[in-house]
Amino acid sequence: MPRADAQRNVDALLAAARDEFAEHGVDVNVRAIAARADVGTATLYRHFPLRSDLIAAVFRRELDECVAAAAPIAEAHPPGEALELWVQRYREFLQTKRGLAAALHSGDPAYAALPEYFQSHAEPVLGKLLEDAARAGAIRAAAEPLDILGAIANLCVPYPGSDADTASRMVALLLKGLR
Repeated sequence: MPRADAQRNVDALLAAARDEFAEHGVDVNVRAIAARADVGTATLYRHFPLRSDLIAAVFRRELDECVAAAAPIAEAHPPGEALELWVQRYREFLQTKRGLAAALHSGDPAYAALPEYFQSHAEPVLGKLLEDAARAGAIRAAAEPLDILGAIANLCVPYPGSDADTASRMVALLLKGLR
């Protein structure tokens, strides 16, 4: 188990990287990330020797947080509403990953395990939400979770003339189609 100060540094670096990636894309200067985390670049490189290590760690942590949000949402809301709320949470996860798709598809071996990680974590969570919503009559029939995850990801890709709310409206339209 890492020392408490080392874990604080990792947590600060991941939070700073998440924010910098959201604001400036994954190609942001690592010095900006280190400065935002209030650590030196040597500390950043000690924990994440390659940019790809940092990107993969941010992706995993953010996905874990998104997946973990499903249970409390499902406990606090009826199945149809829980599905909608979690899907919008997933949309937010996707929209803060500016430039991540290009990095993940770059062929860098550091990202090779991420698609399986994504699928093994996100697919069962959405699958349960879909099943619960279908059982409650909130949606027609349980759709394939991976298809829905991919559709949402595609709807979150900005296009010329789109605004900040376009993805939210498009995802809401997709959910309306499931009802």
